[in-house]
Amino acid sequence: MRGWWRAWLALVGLGLLAGLGGCASVGLRGPRPVAVAPGVYMVPGAPGAADEHNLGRIGNSGFIVGPTGVIAVDTGTSRAHGEALLAAIATVTDQPVRLALVTHVRPEFLFGGTAFQARGIPVEMHARSATLMASRCETCLKTLRQTAGAAAMQGTVVYKPDRTFEASFETTLIGRPVRVLHFGHSSGPGDIAVLDVGSGVLFAGGLLDVQRVPDIQDSDLPGWKRALAALRALRPVTVVPGHGRADAGAATIAAVDTYLQRLEDKVRSLVEAGGSLINVSDAAELPDYEHWDQYDIIHRRNASVAFLRFERELIFKPEPTR
Repeated sequence: MRGWWRAWLALVGLGLLAGLGGCASVGLRGPRPVAVAPGVYMVPGAPGAADEHNLGRIGNSGFIVGPTGVIAVDTGTSRAHGEALLAAIATVTDQPVRLALVTHVRPEFLFGGTAFQARGIPVEMHARSATLMASRCETCLKTLRQTAGAAAMQGTVVYKPDRTFEASFETTLIGRPVRVLHFGHSSGPGDIAVLDVGSGVLFAGGLLDVQRVPDIQDSDLPGWKRALAALRALRPVTVVPGHGRADAGAATIAAVDTYLQRLEDKVRSLVEAGGSLINVSDAAELPDYEHWDQYDIIHRRNASVAFLRFERELIFKPEPTR
């Protein structure tokens, strides 16, 4: 591993670990890895929504360097982004990339997979994520070509993963233990987290965002809460979220858990009071989260999605027995 220990000491000495995790790292110079623990790196995405300025590269990715190779976590927005991530890994280590794990089915995390496959690196994801990707990602790709621009997405296609799995597992493929964690349908049907056991760094994928509104579109909210409880029990030292800066594990989990509970409480009260879907986006405002990234877009959509779910629950709720 070339220079990772020196980079780690410099980050600790300057006290910049959390702050650097929030910096945008797209542009002409390409993505730049940030050390979050010895041998564990985050490649930050840009804040905001996908557009031509950030090339759609809004999701965090990362990698774990072991004695015998590298595991990449998430593959980027496009084939070009995937190639840039591989180049970024090469600035840190000469070890071969042996596996790319895709944590969840959002465009900014998966479409770079063909760049890895082109180099003979297998791309692996949960079976339910693979099914979801096959069912809808052609549409996602068309949307990305419009928002990020055709040039940024050139050569990007919907692909099939090389391997899928159904349950959590641990691997020592790169000479250090890495756990791949699936908690059932949570933030998405096949969403996973990746834990580097030695450092306690958790790549949380769709399960956790920092200072950004989490998206509930694909979620099962009770399952998501159970997954957060399971993550809390793991006591991760540092969380690399799907979006936002790297942060302390307990604080990150608590923040997302609290948002989801407040969203549920607010929207359930509107449903029970006979509120209307037409007005729910305004009626379900949560001012404490207005400073979070994508509040105006994702929170308003979350309120509508939650309203429809809770309304359906109320309509089909069994009559109490007498």
